[in-house]
Amino acid sequence: MRVLVACEYSGTVRDAFIRAGHDAMSCDLLPTDAPGPHYQGDVMDIIGDGFDLMVAHPPCTYLSCAGACRMYPQKGIIDPGRLAKAIEAKDFFMALLKAPIPRICVENPMPLKIIGLPAKTQIIQPWMFGEPYTKKTLLWLKGLPPLVPSKIVTESIVPFCPSNTSRKLGGKSLGAAKRGNDSKNRSATFQGIADAMAQQWGNI
Repeated sequence: MRVLVACEYSGTVRDAFIRAGHDAMSCDLLPTDAPGPHYQGDVMDIIGDGFDLMVAHPPCTYLSCAGACRMYPQKGIIDPGRLAKAIEAKDFFMALLKAPIPRICVENPMPLKIIGLPAKTQIIQPWMFGEPYTKKTLLWLKGLPPLVPSKIVTESIVPFCPSNTSRKLGGKSLGAAKRGNDSKNRSATFQGIADAMAQQWGNI
């Protein structure tokens, strides 16, 4: 199966599919962090090249509920510049979801209601796939079944991204994730989730 992993520079999902025996490549404006098949550039340059499956991680900066305070700098007042960027981000999100590829997964955190994204297909958490963290992730699926939890963790689960309160304390009160607190590390897909995608969707 030819697999495209869009907006990924970590190589985590790409390499999970490669290990499962598929012809996978990642694509991002940034170079890949891990050696492997990677197109550095606009994913729209290659999206029509006959892929069988795409897993996409479009930027969430202007779509996510986490940015609500910036969208509404004052109660009831929308920042027009921020809204314009959010609309642009939505257009990119929808272009990925509507791409000419038979099997598609687009992932993002909980979006702002004002953005008007279509209804999600599924919500997953890292603890469903062997990772001892909470980090709610939404999946929009086309031609793919929902992911089935592969290894549920029930003990010592902590939030992966510190809340506003814990961020003031350096995340220590929540046991901040060892992968780091910078945005690049936070955006990488958990290995357990990547492996489940490759194992379950690679067998369709």
